[in-house]
Amino acid sequence: MEEKIQPLDPIAFTIGPMEVRWYGLIIVSGLLLALFLAIKEADKRDLEKDIFSDLMIWAIPIAIISARIYYVIFKWDFYAQNLSEIPKIWHGGIAIHGALIGSVITAYVFAHKRNVSFWKLADIAAPSIILGQAIGRWGNFMNQEAHGKEVTRSFLENLHLPDFIINQMYIDGTYYHPTFLYESIWDLLGFILLMLLRKVNLRRGEMFLTYVIWYSVGRFFVEGMRTDSLMLTEHLRMAQMISIVLVVASIIILFIRRAKGYADKRYLDRY
Repeated sequence: MEEKIQPLDPIAFTIGPMEVRWYGLIIVSGLLLALFLAIKEADKRDLEKDIFSDLMIWAIPIAIISARIYYVIFKWDFYAQNLSEIPKIWHGGIAIHGALIGSVITAYVFAHKRNVSFWKLADIAAPSIILGQAIGRWGNFMNQEAHGKEVTRSFLENLHLPDFIINQMYIDGTYYHPTFLYESIWDLLGFILLMLLRKVNLRRGEMFLTYVIWYSVGRFFVEGMRTDSLMLTEHLRMAQMISIVLVVASIIILFIRRAKGYADKRYLDRY
């Protein structure tokens, strides 16, 4: 006999005909907290208080667009036959790697225009970014998406998860791995690590590169458990390939910057 479990309502409230979803509220909450932390740290590092607010004005819309473009590219077989669906982002379909690529490019151009070190901005933003990602994954939880393969209820209970998480992982008569939770916890641990590293006075750029390596390692393993991956080939997941490339590239960049003297300035330097 199928269990009767009522999932959490993904709609937080309605305003007339408009539905406000938990997914959006959670994403916005993560962005605002991330921005608050970045602004506070920028002030300590002698940057303009508004520099991250100004950056976000450009970075957020570009990140959304690039996340959608990335997703559409790897689902082109579908979108080529349904062109009208491409702009309908509310139907689902964005990719965090696309958002990160768009954000980094935007930040690089922005830093150049404002005559500020890109690496200084990136180092300050790194803990904020990964904290925003940790919070944002709970939006996937509310939508019952980004989950892993089938499991039993007893498996989830053995993880000592609260009932509200276990019940939300019951989708169409089956329990699934809460991969959103695994990644959220990994990101939260990464946030704690980066906040501790702020006291170590790393060379400039290495805070951000540590973030990229940490996130990519976790994403590689979590992605292998998911059922909704964008596929590069029949057996190769795009996010796993990107994660490998990012880890290798970050390590190479770290050593090149040290060898060439590009990383002589340090995180706590006030210039």
